[in-house]
Amino acid sequence: MALNPYQKYQQQSVMTMTQGEMLTKLYDEVITQLNFAKQFTQDKDYPAANLASQKAQKILNYLDATLDDQYEISSNLHALYEYFNRRIVEANLTKNNALVDEVLPMIEELRETFIQADRSLRRT
Repeated sequence: MALNPYQKYQQQSVMTMTQGEMLTKLYDEVITQLNFAKQFTQDKDYPAANLASQKAQKILNYLDATLDDQYEISSNLHALYEYFNRRIVEANLTKNNALVDEVLPMIEELRETFIQADRSLRRT
């Protein structure tokens, strides 16, 4: 199937991203999906909230699966990703946005930490 020019651009931009840029993009999407899930839950559009929650979980699972276990920080990140997923599942099942509000700031902070680490690595 031929790609239209916009699709080609998107594919090219993903292929040329650094690891740090890709990580930031993934965190951005988790945050976006969790905000969608909150809005859909508030609007009582539970199928859409479920889908957004599942998308966020899939990204977190991907981030977890790609951790390099030779580094000590990986075990802490494994635990965090597991915690985030548990709270997202619970929020989805109970329709409780407060649980999403609990993890969103932590995810945003983790995103900012990775951005700072990427900037530091690029300077060296």
